[in-house]
Amino acid sequence: MVRVCDGCVMVVCGARFSCTGRRVDGEGLAAVKTPTVSVIMPVYNVDRFVARAVESIQNQTFDDFELICVDDGSTDRSGAILDSMAERDIRIEVVHTPNGGAPAARNLALDRARGTYVYFMDADDWCDPYMLEDMVGVMRAHDLELLVCGFFIDTYFGEGDERSTEVKSYPSQVFGSQQEFRLAAYELFDRNLLYTPWNKLFLRSRIERLGIRFRDTFMDDFPFVLDYIRDVERVGVMSEAYYHFTRARADSETQRWRPDLYEKREEEHGWMLDLYSHWQLDGDPASVEMVQRRYIERLVGCIENVCNPECDLSKDEKVSAIADMIGSERAQVAVAAARPRTQMMRLMLAPIRQRNAGLAYSEGCFISFVRRHNGRIFSTLKARR
Repeated sequence: MVRVCDGCVMVVCGARFSCTGRRVDGEGLAAVKTPTVSVIMPVYNVDRFVARAVESIQNQTFDDFELICVDDGSTDRSGAILDSMAERDIRIEVVHTPNGGAPAARNLALDRARGTYVYFMDADDWCDPYMLEDMVGVMRAHDLELLVCGFFIDTYFGEGDERSTEVKSYPSQVFGSQQEFRLAAYELFDRNLLYTPWNKLFLRSRIERLGIRFRDTFMDDFPFVLDYIRDVERVGVMSEAYYHFTRARADSETQRWRPDLYEKREEEHGWMLDLYSHWQLDGDPASVEMVQRRYIERLVGCIENVCNPECDLSKDEKVSAIADMIGSERAQVAVAAARPRTQMMRLMLAPIRQRNAGLAYSEGCFISFVRRHNGRIFSTLKARR
């Protein structure tokens, strides 16, 4: 079996096949069929999970897809696992490249993609078998540019199979206009449905027409989605959840101190302010409240980050840094506009409202302790904030 050039044609025992599995007769290369969906998967050092991710795509009831896996310089067995699976399934293309990060890997796959639609998937997650069939059906039925679905957050604790599952979803709806989508977007943001690319089906021609690619920045997938939805017109939502976002609590919730987290959150908030200004909804009460509450909740995370034992600042320096954060005009505007949904969150925002850096420091130390020592409690509180 030989893979030729860009993976579009393969030779098996003298017969020629397209990468969708359709035979190409004689010299009839024009008969090669373009896949309906291009599934894009960046892969880096996830040999424990990547086979499960690929198999969940192989097992889809909708089989007219190409799966482009970019092995981003993995140093474990991820690349070898992908090569082995590609040898047995001609719908899979594996590209090996030096490590350049997930944005570069996704962009490389986008440059090679041929499908009508694009679906992004992470290599340590998995999806239910009816996902592509259901999503393509709705996209086609309503001629959509974007389809958003629900998803599961599967949080694992320790080394065993003990986990909790949280569902993120929104009632099924096809928005009647661009403005209708924009007015409802604050609810989709509130339910965490508009941040990531992997619970969405995108129209590839629109990605290419706008020249959208993933940026080499913090939360690279979020600005990609923001670029896509900025002027999108035809949007639908499916309440069904198919995608399983896997969170290994031991890895994700005891992450090291990030010295640049506050600056990155400030940048991210700027993206949101710019989007809602562009949408001319920076005077819409519901939208403004969501944007400001979102910012102030993430500011609590920045305070906890400073209080992480990994942070090499002294206590006085930590308190001073927190004072600068909570005393800024942006923070005070946000805390005045935010309407926390739980009593717990109202209590957590009190030190910010009072500009009490010492109390905020104590609160941050407590959150950091819980986060490092009891992932289950931290996960539950975070989900119910």
